[in-house]
Amino acid sequence: MVLQDSKTPSTFMIILAYAIVYIVWGSTYFFIQKALSGFPPFLLGAFRFIAAGILLMGWSVIQGEKILVGKKIIPSAITGFLLLFVGNGIVIWVEQFLPSAMVAILISSAPLWFVLLDKPKWQENLNNKLAILGLVIGFGGVILLFSERVTSAMHSINSGRDLFAMGLILFSAAAWAGGSLYAKYNASNTSPTVNTSWQMMTAGVAFIPGLFISGELSSFDISAVPLNAWLSVLYLVIFGSIVAFSSYVWLIKVQPATKVSTYAYVNPVVAVLLGILFGGESISLTQISGLIIILGSVLLINFDKYRSPVKTTSASA
Repeated sequence: MVLQDSKTPSTFMIILAYAIVYIVWGSTYFFIQKALSGFPPFLLGAFRFIAAGILLMGWSVIQGEKILVGKKIIPSAITGFLLLFVGNGIVIWVEQFLPSAMVAILISSAPLWFVLLDKPKWQENLNNKLAILGLVIGFGGVILLFSERVTSAMHSINSGRDLFAMGLILFSAAAWAGGSLYAKYNASNTSPTVNTSWQMMTAGVAFIPGLFISGELSSFDISAVPLNAWLSVLYLVIFGSIVAFSSYVWLIKVQPATKVSTYAYVNPVVAVLLGILFGGESISLTQISGLIIILGSVLLINFDKYRSPVKTTSASA
């Protein structure tokens, strides 16, 4: 499903988009791990986003939309490069060195970057004490959620390379926030489907040099890819990229960026719950406390919406 622009988006569509971004993106942690059992990281990124881009472009052509829109491609390309290549690409690279729990915590700094980089909304965001408190508490909740894993992992983080990788993850979170805000304030008047397809294609093509630099392509054996890896890639293409990313791009245009950024706190919650339900993992009292704190922080960030009538922001054209 690709959400269309609307001057007055309904409350139902907004809630649906949040649910998709919260739940589907949270589930991608689980399916990326499954996909990596058969696909090396850069090949996975290139294949996932190019496939999604081709499917979206094909749908656009069927709908009679123009996909070669000249200069209007540039904003979409910049957004796709920052979000999908820089944001996701750095995560792929550093997970060779850093534990996934540490990566999840550093990525969860994204909501704080949204506040710092959203200059047009500084006065509004910085004066909203409950939202700022919610952001800080939410980040603390993510740390608590993964604290046990990180404590054991910290013993292996003792090299300059690992510290550099941690710094790159913070840059990745900042690039994601910056790309999202760029998309919010520089959206073209082309259809959301065409915009998203060019974002996907740009990211997919940007992953290709990494295939040769890392040597992944020469060592890849397509016949050795297990079925669950293919099914996971299919899920990532259809649901993780087309459905969830399209919902996110639409949502960032019609809702305050600080509220949309709460996905960075909820996604790890979904990932942990999926690991418990389908991965045979257990949950501790500390993790339960972290889950409760994260969900409480989301309520704080959105508290003004609960105490006043629902107002939706017009989608930018």
